[in-house]
Amino acid sequence: MMEKQAVLLPRDSGRLIATKSEDVKVCPHGVKQVAKRIWNSLSQNEYSIKMWKQHELHPKTMTKETIDWIFVLDTLNFSFWTSSDIEPYLVHYKGKEHRGYWALCAVINRALDEGIPITSPSYYASMTLEQLQYVFRSHTSTPIPLLEQRLKHLHEAGKVLQEKFRGSFVNCIIQCNGSASELLKLITENFSSYRDTATYQNQTVSFYKRAQILIADIWACFEGQSYGSFTDINTLTMFADYRVPQVLNYLKAITYSDKLMELLRSGRELTQGERLEVEIRGCSIWTVELIRKELEELIAQDSAPKMLLNSIIIDFYLWDFATENWDDIQDIPIHRIRTQFY
Repeated sequence: MMEKQAVLLPRDSGRLIATKSEDVKVCPHGVKQVAKRIWNSLSQNEYSIKMWKQHELHPKTMTKETIDWIFVLDTLNFSFWTSSDIEPYLVHYKGKEHRGYWALCAVINRALDEGIPITSPSYYASMTLEQLQYVFRSHTSTPIPLLEQRLKHLHEAGKVLQEKFRGSFVNCIIQCNGSASELLKLITENFSSYRDTATYQNQTVSFYKRAQILIADIWACFEGQSYGSFTDINTLTMFADYRVPQVLNYLKAITYSDKLMELLRSGRELTQGERLEVEIRGCSIWTVELIRKELEELIAQDSAPKMLLNSIIIDFYLWDFATENWDDIQDIPIHRIRTQFY
């Protein structure tokens, strides 16, 4: 009987994919330039872990209720984009319109304001499609993509939390004794919607975008304290989605082949696990690892007090860069894919 092949964790997956990639390449000069850009922000205290709570739609309190808010957020944190020829999915909340990830944050907060217990596993484990449709109602005629898949995620998550973890993700954290790697393992073993893997050249690789960002969001919200205290938080990588690769390409830290760029500009949707998608995500992970190494060298050379740095901080910086420079980066196409993983 053949042994089951081990799944490479995201960092090792990124290294393997970057080594063998055909249509996506890491650009060493671009890596150095991005590292210098981030270094300037970090050294001038323009960017830190505290940025997470400064976003107006993120929770500000470090409580058990916030843990369950973040868990629901990242259980549903995927696939917000809409085609350019139709209205975007928008959520109107407290006098403002929100799109993408921020629309999801607004949806959760709006539901709670209306007395809908959307962060309670006992509620969302048995939500109906009609109830979820109301929660996700759009300010435009365009509904949230993959609504049925989101309902399936909530049903599974609520059932698992009630049956195995006494009705709260807090107990998942407690069980892992301050280890981010153990929590990552617990999440991917118990919640199938978080098993973000693919096969690349006969090797099973992983990206675990939502599982890793779930842990990272808790770490950032709690500023590395209490439920957010992890002794091995640096084992996490960046979160391979469709936005950060776009920014890395814009900043010339990764390059796409002419064939790939032409395909992306054509608007053709990629499929989950196809080679091009795997190369974009894997090379993005490894590029951020190389940026981190460059930053570590810059920090080591500086006489100022050592600053907090890991791949999470770099990812958060790049994602916020995309938001702040939205118009400038639009010439770089995202890889379009309709998936439950990001």
